[in-house]
Amino acid sequence: MEFHSLEVRQTALSLLRGGTRNAEVARHLNVPLGTVGYWKHKDRAKRGECPGAHDPDCPRCDGSPLDAQAYAYLLGLYLGDGHISHYSGHRVPNLMITCDDHWPGLMDAAEEAMRRVFPFNQVCRVRRTGCHNVKVYSKHLTCLFPQHGAGRKHERRIALEAWQQEIVDNHPWEFIRGLIHSDGCRITNWTTRVVAGVKKRYEYPRYLFTNKSDDIRRLCTDTLTKVGVQWTILARGSDPYNVSIARKESVALMDAHIGPKY
Repeated sequence: MEFHSLEVRQTALSLLRGGTRNAEVARHLNVPLGTVGYWKHKDRAKRGECPGAHDPDCPRCDGSPLDAQAYAYLLGLYLGDGHISHYSGHRVPNLMITCDDHWPGLMDAAEEAMRRVFPFNQVCRVRRTGCHNVKVYSKHLTCLFPQHGAGRKHERRIALEAWQQEIVDNHPWEFIRGLIHSDGCRITNWTTRVVAGVKKRYEYPRYLFTNKSDDIRRLCTDTLTKVGVQWTILARGSDPYNVSIARKESVALMDAHIGPKY
């Protein structure tokens, strides 16, 4: 059996308490991953933070504080490309946001929002081919995301409750940012025009939000209108799935508050 010094263990716990993932601590200190996990479990148990050791507070059940700004962003992520599931073998459901590995900043933002909305719950990343699933487990997920239900979102009605709409009204740009980060993008379009007999190429930026749900697209466009962004609907074939923002002033406004994924 390999023994590790008190200094190594204390360094590991300091990194873990600061949010560093188990695998990164193991690589940094050259300690087996299982050992790091055991240290973390013992430390959390000592501080009463193990899952099941206490019942985390819930803003909807007992009026605990809610980070409204982080929630508005996380709500946008959930409506765009997130889902809540309850797999067999797990005691509580999980909220999962799938993030492409091309956008590590988005992944960090999703994890930060989860930690701020669920400060008493463990947030983790699960590696998949070309992406990571950012996940949080909580018994109160359906309290905070009452839009959860059987079937796909675009096959059922999606409407915000009054308290959710108030948060979106107070933090509209965070909500829009979540929608764009999940089911949207900033792209560069181009076109050609003949000027003085010469064909010239022109490029211009555009934001798109694509979602099959009429209700979710309407939540997006209603919020865009409230912040002064002009938008149009572009059909994909005969299906009006795309919300387009291409006017120069509106793109500039989006750039100031949203920007491209990173």
